Amino acid sequence: MTPLRLGYLYGFGAYLLWGFFPLYLRLLRPAGPLEILAHRIVWSVVFVALLLAALRNVGFLRALLRRPWAVAGVVAAAALIAVNWGAYIYGVNSDRVVETALGYFINPLVVVLLGVTVLRERLRPAQWVALGIGASAVVVLTVDYGRLPWLALTLAFSFAGYGLVKKRLGLPPAEGLFVESAVLALPALGYLAWLTRRAESTFGHVSAGHTALLVLAGAATAIPLLLFAGATNRLPLSGLGMIQYLAPILQLGCGVLIFHEPMPPARLAGFALVWLALIVFTADAVGKARQNRRPLPRDLAVSVAEMSAMTRYGRTESARSPRSGGGAGQGTA
Repeated sequence: MTPLRLGYLYGFGAYLLWGFFPLYLRLLRPAGPLEILAHRIVWSVVFVALLLAALRNVGFLRALLRRPWAVAGVVAAAALIAVNWGAYIYGVNSDRVVETALGYFINPLVVVLLGVTVLRERLRPAQWVALGIGASAVVVLTVDYGRLPWLALTLAFSFAGYGLVKKRLGLPPAEGLFVESAVLALPALGYLAWLTRRAESTFGHVSAGHTALLVLAGAATAIPLLLFAGATNRLPLSGLGMIQYLAPILQLGCGVLIFHEPMPPARLAGFALVWLALIVFTADAVGKARQNRRPLPRDLAVSVAEMSAMTRYGRTESARSPRSGGGAGQGTA
């Protein structure tokens, strides 16, 4: 198998796992969102620590601790990914999978917005049009929900912010996930101990299968990230960017077709506007790349899953920041 085909195999594997992740989270009931989040953090540390030990790659910690600003960045990234993971778990287990999918659809647009507001980037006219259409979609969905789609916005902004921080840290995927999870491990263990003391923990009290699924949450977090890392090493950014929407499409399908969440006409119209914005955004990126005869801008490669594996699921080391006039560059994850 050629490296390119292997890269696509890794990429589709990662996005498929992220796309069907809501099905896994539903199996963790009756554990609450915070308990699931705490187990995900703790077992991620254990899984990745074993992996790094097997690879004999633990020396990076000493180098990291000699960089105070890098440590501060890791803490910030850990806080953002905790918010992202927690909001996602809450959304899935409160029957709002459709809204979580919306968050990852609009994430690339939020990355562009951060490029303008935080990094002072200049956008092309088509990118402004995409942002305007995306803003219109939020208005339509606000009217439909009777409130701001705060869950989707929380996921999109936390994921984009995570990617912004991660881009400056430059840690490899496995090492980055280990350090960020380790920062969160102490409060996560404290929360689990508190639940156990109050006899409210589900760990070991529901069934052997349920306990095993909680333990496997660490592997479920890390494996898609490692597959994604393998894809980024073998695929051009154009190829990676084109498959970035697979995960939210599958999540939307889970919400509507499997969990039977409602999709009234007004909500469908809001999603249609989001998809239109993404079409404009992607077409502009492809056209610019062909015009300049160079690889697609990094903004097309930044996404839900890329920043999210980072993000939602722990990955964005390969993300790049927006470039002047070139949009934004994604996790996420």
